[in-house]
Amino acid sequence: MKHSLFAMALVVAVAAGSAIAQTKVPEVRRVVTALDANGRAVALADGAVELKSFRSPNPAGEMWVTDKYPPDYSAKEDRAQTKVGLIPPVNGSIFRIVDFAPLTPAVSQMDVNMMMKVVGDHAPAKGAPPRHPMMHRTRSLDYVIIMSGEIDMLLDDSEVHLKAGDVVVQQATNHAWVNRGNEVCRVAFVLIDGREP
Repeated sequence: MKHSLFAMALVVAVAAGSAIAQTKVPEVRRVVTALDANGRAVALADGAVELKSFRSPNPAGEMWVTDKYPPDYSAKEDRAQTKVGLIPPVNGSIFRIVDFAPLTPAVSQMDVNMMMKVVGDHAPAKGAPPRHPMMHRTRSLDYVIIMSGEIDMLLDDSEVHLKAGDVVVQQATNHAWVNRGNEVCRVAFVLIDGREP
């Protein structure tokens, strides 16, 4: 089931023909610090992370993933390479950057439950049915920072227009990110696993 949803998202990504696909692959410079054997702060990593289209026409990249709380600071490997889906690991977190492409008619014609199916069992039991194909909810606390561009956050009965510099605290509620503009909107997310609301 999820494979067919991913295939559908891939078709939408190709059909979108967005400005993102016509330019070089977007990337983010990421610096990761750690303590060396002597307890001194060092840069464990400093380089570009490519944003790729995984689940939708919107290129995304994991900056870091944790799989326990409190987090373990002994990582010598790149935890951004940890395989995760849309949601954070149990008792974990995801730091993710997403470039939201301008909305295309193809997205609006998709099954209204598409993203809810991707979330699957991790969606909270409570909540209204989705009103847009990108609408979903997760049992997570999400910190959101609009880095560049503008985007609309759809909620159950309303929407909020956001621009670069705005922040959102998303508390396990229905939402969809819809870019009605002409430029890509880059958004940073920190998703923290949570309990049923």
